[in-house]
Amino acid sequence: MTQTLFTNISIFDGSGKKSYRGEVLVQGNRIKTVVKGKKRIERNGAEVVDGGGATLMPGLINGHSHIGYSEEGTSLYSLGDTPPEENTLITMRHAQILYDHGFTALVCAATGKTRMDVVIRNEINAGRMEGPRVLAASPELTVTGGLGDARQLHMYHGAFSIICDGEEQFRQTARMLCREGVDILKIMPSSDEFVYPYGRGDTTVMTEEEVAAVCQVAKQRNRRVCAHARTAESVRLCLKYGVNIIHHATYADDETVDMLVEAKDEVFVVPAIGITHNTAYESAEFGMPPESEIALRHHHELAIVSETVKKLHARGVRVLPFGDYAFAWVPHGTDTRDFEHFVNYFEFTPAEVLHAATKLGGELYAFADAQGSGIPEMGEVKEGYLADLIMIDGDPLADLTLFQDKNNILMVMKDGAYRKPPQPRRGAARRVAAAAE
Repeated sequence: MTQTLFTNISIFDGSGKKSYRGEVLVQGNRIKTVVKGKKRIERNGAEVVDGGGATLMPGLINGHSHIGYSEEGTSLYSLGDTPPEENTLITMRHAQILYDHGFTALVCAATGKTRMDVVIRNEINAGRMEGPRVLAASPELTVTGGLGDARQLHMYHGAFSIICDGEEQFRQTARMLCREGVDILKIMPSSDEFVYPYGRGDTTVMTEEEVAAVCQVAKQRNRRVCAHARTAESVRLCLKYGVNIIHHATYADDETVDMLVEAKDEVFVVPAIGITHNTAYESAEFGMPPESEIALRHHHELAIVSETVKKLHARGVRVLPFGDYAFAWVPHGTDTRDFEHFVNYFEFTPAEVLHAATKLGGELYAFADAQGSGIPEMGEVKEGYLADLIMIDGDPLADLTLFQDKNNILMVMKDGAYRKPPQPRRGAARRVAAAAE
């Protein structure tokens, strides 16, 4: 069995505590030994990797990934213009872009065509293509007039959603998607600012019966459900029927925050702040200048979601970064900009952000993988855990922007095998990363 020993490294272990000097031994696809300080691990013929003072840490885990969305169009609904053949290749490319940016696992949160995530997951699991771990999502299940309904009375135009109306249509569609092999069913109980004036982010568009129908199918077939839930009412419906992966939660009122806190051991909230920020400030070349109505609405939403997430985080709800980096103005590979957003908008510390991106991400992955053991096996540099690891050129707790340049990611390992073999540190950065003994 192959062994790899990492030495002369700083270790951020995912726990949220400060980094420390140490060594790590990988045996096969697992972390066998972790030591701190000046202790040394027996080499015993292991391949020795001298990190030159770089930081070894768990691979990043994306809890709201849309690898099946195409960035080639300049509008939200142009996703439907991409044929399935090209869309499959795009999905594969996006998975590998994230892999090269240090993401070793993806919990997908909706895809562009019914089986896009499924086929990429299957190819990776079969060893026929390289990629991160993938839990495959369905397309978004929405209602007539909801987010993703691009149809017009005089012509058909598809986007990225499956439109259902009434509990029987939702139930039938959910059953079909389970048959096709998805791990996660995505529902859209609330609307979004992108469908103004026909719906707003503070409106609930699915009925209780429709939400219940999808959740019933998921329970029967041992699948998970995630939800685009911005309104307080939609979040409460999620909690009532067992939707434990809640995206956004923007307009959660005090009562709903209390309910999320009560359920904090079973629920995950992924606010997906990047698309809100970019639409408000960085989308002019895509027809949404800062003074446009849609940009102003997202600017208004930023203030609201910031206060909501601060409350959730302060009270111990698991809030995770990433999400909705999938469009031309919020492209794949820029996902780690969320680290700065979490500090600036939500008042996370850098250690809390990376804890959420690793350890809490591992907890989400274990929960979302309903076919697995439900026991976290990734997200920490911990003995017995899967050897999904990355090495960073510097101290990420001192500079979260390091992740935004993939050249600063000196090594990517999944299951004990290299996606990117260890690279030497770059120029003047070859000093030992700051860390306590």
